[in-house]
Amino acid sequence: MSLQPSYTIKEATKKLEQYCAYQERCHKEVTQKLKDMGMITDARDVIITHLIKENYLNEERFAQSFARGKFNIKKWGKNRIVNELKFRDISIYNIKTALKEIEDNKYTETLDALATKRANEVKETNVFKKRKKIADYLLYRGWESHLVYEKVKELTPTN
Repeated sequence: MSLQPSYTIKEATKKLEQYCAYQERCHKEVTQKLKDMGMITDARDVIITHLIKENYLNEERFAQSFARGKFNIKKWGKNRIVNELKFRDISIYNIKTALKEIEDNKYTETLDALATKRANEVKETNVFKKRKKIADYLLYRGWESHLVYEKVKELTPTN
C-alpha cells in the first residue's frame, strides 16, 4: 500500500493555483484533483473559494474556452460541445454563453469543409451507404442532424 503525501491547505492551494493557471479548469476537475490529493471536504471548500475569489477558477471562462477550442481545433458540433460541458456539470447559462463564442458563418463553413472532406474520403459506390457513412461521421462529432442530413443530400445527389 503506497502512502499518499499529505498537503497543508497552503501547499494544496499553491498546487491548485498552478494547476488552474496552466489551463482553464472546471469546478469538477478541481474538486477531483483535491480529492485525489486526499483533501477533506472543508479544506476543498476553502481552496475552491480562494481559487474563485482570485480568479483562477471561472466556469464561464472555462466553458467559453472549451467551446472555442473544441470547435476550432477538433471541429466538434454544438451537440457534442453541449454534452461534454453538461458532463462537466457546467450550468445551462454558461453553456449558452459558451456557444456564443462560435460564429454562425464559421460554423456553417466548418460543417461544409468537414462534410466535403469526408465525402471525398468515403469510397462507397452505393449512394445511400455513402450518405450513411458521411452522416454517421458528422453526427458522432456532434453536428445537428437537420444540418447533417441537408448537407449530405447536397453532397451526394441521387440522379
